[in-house]
Amino acid sequence: MKINIDVDGIKSIDVEKGISALKILSDLSIQKNRKPLAARFNGSLIDLTFPIVSDGTLELVTFDDEEGQKVYWHSASHIMAYAVQRLFPDVKLAIGPPIANGFYYDFYTKKSFAPEDLKHIEQEMTNIVKEDLPFERITQSREDAIELYRGKDEKFKLELLEELKGSISLYRNNDFVDLCRGPHVPRTGYIRVFKLLSVSGSYWRGDEKRDNLQRIYGIAFETKKELANYLHKLNEAKERDHRKLGKELELFSIKENAGVGFIFWHPKGATLRRIIEDFWKQEHMKNGYELVITPHIAKAGLWRTSGHYDYYIDNMYTFHKDNEEYVIKPMNCPAHILIYKSKIHSYRDLPIRYAELGTVVRDELSGVLHGLLRTREFTIDDAHIFCTDEQIEDEILGVLRFARRILNTFGFKELSYELSVREPTCPDKYAGCDEDWVKAERSLMRALETENLEYKRMEGEAVFYGPKIDIKLYDALGRPWQAPTIQFDFNLPARFDVTYIGRDGNAHNVLIIHRTVLGSIERFIGTLIEHYKGDFPLWLSPIQVRIMTITEKSVDYAERVQKSLISHNVRTEIDKRNEKINFKVREAEKEKIPYMAIIGEREEESNSLSIRERHKKDRGNLSLEDFETEIRKRCSEKT
Repeated sequence: MKINIDVDGIKSIDVEKGISALKILSDLSIQKNRKPLAARFNGSLIDLTFPIVSDGTLELVTFDDEEGQKVYWHSASHIMAYAVQRLFPDVKLAIGPPIANGFYYDFYTKKSFAPEDLKHIEQEMTNIVKEDLPFERITQSREDAIELYRGKDEKFKLELLEELKGSISLYRNNDFVDLCRGPHVPRTGYIRVFKLLSVSGSYWRGDEKRDNLQRIYGIAFETKKELANYLHKLNEAKERDHRKLGKELELFSIKENAGVGFIFWHPKGATLRRIIEDFWKQEHMKNGYELVITPHIAKAGLWRTSGHYDYYIDNMYTFHKDNEEYVIKPMNCPAHILIYKSKIHSYRDLPIRYAELGTVVRDELSGVLHGLLRTREFTIDDAHIFCTDEQIEDEILGVLRFARRILNTFGFKELSYELSVREPTCPDKYAGCDEDWVKAERSLMRALETENLEYKRMEGEAVFYGPKIDIKLYDALGRPWQAPTIQFDFNLPARFDVTYIGRDGNAHNVLIIHRTVLGSIERFIGTLIEHYKGDFPLWLSPIQVRIMTITEKSVDYAERVQKSLISHNVRTEIDKRNEKINFKVREAEKEKIPYMAIIGEREEESNSLSIRERHKKDRGNLSLEDFETEIRKRCSEKT
């Protein structure tokens, strides 16, 4: 049997049928910077111990690979579950997947886990790692697996088995057996460094009507240095938590007595939001968009036509009035289509670009709500482009360039791109014909390639009504956040019969592109808060200058300075309290005010200001005119 192994170049070797990747590594004495954790054989991820029975290409997977990290973390979650069952035999197992950063496992227990329990579980995990137990893959019939878990009284595993067909994959470490497709590392001793981070409540299958579970989160690495770096970042992330900073900086609040998932914007937060929205409007008008405003409520029939009523009703708020059913809008698309259809359009009118900061309401589960990042009412920076086949590629390219420029202006320089396309084997579950999909996917690809942008092709990740480009931005800690989406739609144009009159005088279907640049305004502001740790650039800061008086004698001059600054659109406030100036400076630093203008008798006599910048030493005196010029320049450049 012949295997092509990819280790610093393809090497072809002859091996016996049934050999494992682990045995090949041993026989060839292959050395890598990272220990192989799993392998890909002909593109499929497998255990290193999996028997290979056909010719093919073998690639080694290490912790440097995203898939390798998932294997490592998934194996760590099994070790954690084993440790929990050793310490708490009455606990029942739910699920324990790897996640973006680490892993978790859900358990059913009558007594909640306490923080000290995590220390005991960590110690038991250490014991299991030292025992260096093999991860043994077992294949059973569904009936045998059901009998096994019925004997263990594991109701959650039994429910999962009811939905599976054919042979069942399990993994065993000594007397611990878990229902799992794998793959896993060869032995528990591979998991070198780990830390259990927290415990929280969850629901079985995310359904708040089902069993309450206890979820333990953890992280694992190959070295202590990697763990230390991660824990440092985690601590930094807590310091940047937008909910904490939002309260400290008086930006927003959530009132339990008004309902979770709804945001109350305080004056400073409302100012920040207004600055962002004003910039958004100006940039869109410069780029050929027409701004529209649409109602928050519409008859249910509109949402039946769009199809949302049938598949999205559980997330929609509805009510009855005058024997009619109404919906509080969960998205803006149908309203923009109605505006387009209010008159007949010629090909000469196209493209038409409608943009709206449209507030929508969705009935999200309370368990997924998270500050500004997941709310029930939020504003989408929505736009829909109506265009012809010939215009589509230029329009997509224009949106891509526009989105990148806007994000760069806000300080997000590192971006990544995903192209979500159909699952090739299931074309029937998508709207539109093959020709439309091929053309749409090609247009999205060409836009990315024209800009020389690397992208990840996501098979099967397209929504049913069209392919899309998703852009992720990375914050100061290197964390990815979902932001712009450029989305084709083959569904709504057909449902609403959206057309234009072509050169031949006949009606033709319009192509519609949905797109957002910032996404949800609430989530984007939450991202900004965490990215800058509340230290916003001057142009975004709700208060740009705080004037501080040394004595009461300087209050009149301070008020004249404030009036002048405000006349030049500088957001200014005065601290005229009878406090020591050092105390005022410390408070302004804590509140992250960009400029402090200190005023005493000497400044008044020279018609100047003593300037101090945030996190910097005193700059000395500046004339009011020079100070205003400096601020205007920095704000116009958006540095």
